[in-house]
Amino acid sequence: MPGALDRPCRGWLAMMRPVPRLGKRAFRAAQILVSIALLAVLWNAVGGAEALGSLMRAKADWLLLAYVALTLQTVLSGLRWKLTAQGLGQRFTSGQAVREYYLAQFVNQSLPGGMVGDAGRALRARHQAGLMRASQGVVFERLSGQVAVFAVMALAFLVTSLAPGGLDWPLWVRSFVVPLILFGLAAPVVFWLGGLLPGPQSRALDSLWAALHAALLAPRVLGWQILLGLATTACTLSAFAFCARATGTDLSLAEILGIVPLILFTMLIPVSVSGWGLREGAAAALFPVAGASAASGLAASIAFGLVFIAVVLPGVLPLLQGRRKSP
Repeated sequence: MPGALDRPCRGWLAMMRPVPRLGKRAFRAAQILVSIALLAVLWNAVGGAEALGSLMRAKADWLLLAYVALTLQTVLSGLRWKLTAQGLGQRFTSGQAVREYYLAQFVNQSLPGGMVGDAGRALRARHQAGLMRASQGVVFERLSGQVAVFAVMALAFLVTSLAPGGLDWPLWVRSFVVPLILFGLAAPVVFWLGGLLPGPQSRALDSLWAALHAALLAPRVLGWQILLGLATTACTLSAFAFCARATGTDLSLAEILGIVPLILFTMLIPVSVSGWGLREGAAAALFPVAGASAASGLAASIAFGLVFIAVVLPGVLPLLQGRRKSP
């Protein structure tokens, strides 16, 4: 009964099922409007003219470094997906993994929702081990990356809060970061306690744990998962720091490790297009912690978003190739 055993992943799979066209269009239109509205409010509230000036004066060499860092992040993420999928019985080449990852990133940046490309990645990789295992491979790979970012953020927040000369975190930041860290630390405990439930729930969680262990925690893959997670995190944080430097803000290492992960986490909230608007709002709110202006945060975040779009543009090539092959 594999369907019953893998019930915890069905919620994610449900995202790939067809939904009424009108409802889907309305949801996407709402996400687009949220992004536009947030950007418009920020533009007027924090000094859009100043941010535009910073963008117009952006230094090309630092933007190029950001492009290289995000390109490396995409390639390493594709290799991490290959490693994760292998533990679940899937086999494909490194080139295929990177190409599929570029395509997924391009779709995620092009369409509201932020996970449409990942759903397609799972759908196209389903042939060897089935759709459920392919979906688990995609979900676990994304989870591995987010855990690495969370670990860096939590450690940096703890160190910069307690160490002399650290960051002066405002109360409003502490009020949501501390609960976020506690929730993240408690999640594995809740997952383990769920396995103590009797009946099919316990069997389903046991099956999910076995898949998670094979993909991420087995001795032969754990070291590589940690290495790739930290490497992709370093690339992403460095890219944002390079964009900040390009637009006139020089962030220290403590500020990069403490502030940037909080900014990037807002992109996971699925109420806008690929985090646009939310990311800029978080940057405008958090840059003053580093002694910079809110307009500087807005400019750095917009630069990061534009560079990221440029990085994932090669993802359109598989779409064009597929169209040429179609009658």
